[in-house]
Amino acid sequence: MIDHFFSPVVDETLFDFEDHEELLGNQVVMNTQEKGFPVLEGVRLAFFDVKEGRGAIGNEGTGIGGASIRKEFYKLYSGNWKVSIADLGTIEPGNNIKDTYFAVQEVVGYLLKKEILPIIIGGGQDLVYANYRGYGRLDQFVNLAVASPKFNFGKINDELSSCSYLSKIILEQPCNLFNYTNLGFQTFYNSQEEITLIEGLNFEAYRVGVLKDNSIVEPVMRDADIVAIDMGVVRQSEAPANGNSNPNGILGEKLCKIARYAGISDKVTSFGIYEFNELFDVNHQTSKLISQVIWYFIEGYCLRTNDYPYGSKDNYTKYLVPFENEVISFYQSDKSQRWWMQVEIPTPSKYKRHVLVPCSYEDYLNTIEQKVPERWFNVIRKIT
Repeated sequence: MIDHFFSPVVDETLFDFEDHEELLGNQVVMNTQEKGFPVLEGVRLAFFDVKEGRGAIGNEGTGIGGASIRKEFYKLYSGNWKVSIADLGTIEPGNNIKDTYFAVQEVVGYLLKKEILPIIIGGGQDLVYANYRGYGRLDQFVNLAVASPKFNFGKINDELSSCSYLSKIILEQPCNLFNYTNLGFQTFYNSQEEITLIEGLNFEAYRVGVLKDNSIVEPVMRDADIVAIDMGVVRQSEAPANGNSNPNGILGEKLCKIARYAGISDKVTSFGIYEFNELFDVNHQTSKLISQVIWYFIEGYCLRTNDYPYGSKDNYTKYLVPFENEVISFYQSDKSQRWWMQVEIPTPSKYKRHVLVPCSYEDYLNTIEQKVPERWFNVIRKIT
């Protein structure tokens, strides 16, 4: 069990809402002093906060806002959902930061094996590293999608922090990372060396301006195992509670759309929100936004359709597009109308999970015009 990693939810954060059965505060099973740790049998979604901010560079004080997010979240009405949700409580900071990483890693690994999707409220973005390490026992490659204005490579010899966690994920063995995608980066916060490195590793990065196009965001979320949100990706006027916030960034509405796409994705198995700093919040604006982001993720989760490659090919229409000396196969789901493009890989292969690449209808049309999406080429380069 994992109950020893958690402290109960503080009672005063639970009862600041009306007595209405449709409010989330009356539907989520909680870890409280009175009731104890919840029984996880039948639970599909479990969220918890992590009071760890020692690795958050430039955002000291992050990690203490779990209670304020809960207050806002439990005031929301549920959607037309049929899913069991548990609030596991709080992971307190360890004697040293590695103890906290270990706790998060163990909790995530345990929940994944139970087929329970963890929703993590940070804490510094360095906790993404611990989340990723929680997949270590699954013996599979994973895709990481991060909404952040920075890539956070840091320098090779830097200690693990919110500014260097990505290099630790890439360099430390065993490395199970297949793909990293950044959503919302801002060029002036990233060196040309880092941008070149992203391209050299065949990773993906989309500047904040291009995220207006949902045909980019949706396939990225559909291909991710881990989704992590750095609240610094949202412009300060929309979400002030971040020590590194800035005037440019995405709108709160776009962040909610990203969360909903992540929830709908059959492949996403963990979701985290990081770098919320209650010390900078104004009128609870950021805690309200985060609570709504979680709401939209849950709504998306409840709309999952178990599309291919989890379903049968019989429910898909196949399209063949000649390209140079080969033919690229596209599949469209009869159920959701979503698209995939097939990458031919050697068999047997350790890359079986990446034979189908999520794409959009626009990608299919562009391929007909002999403009194959870069995502297809990236997968080819990684497996050959």
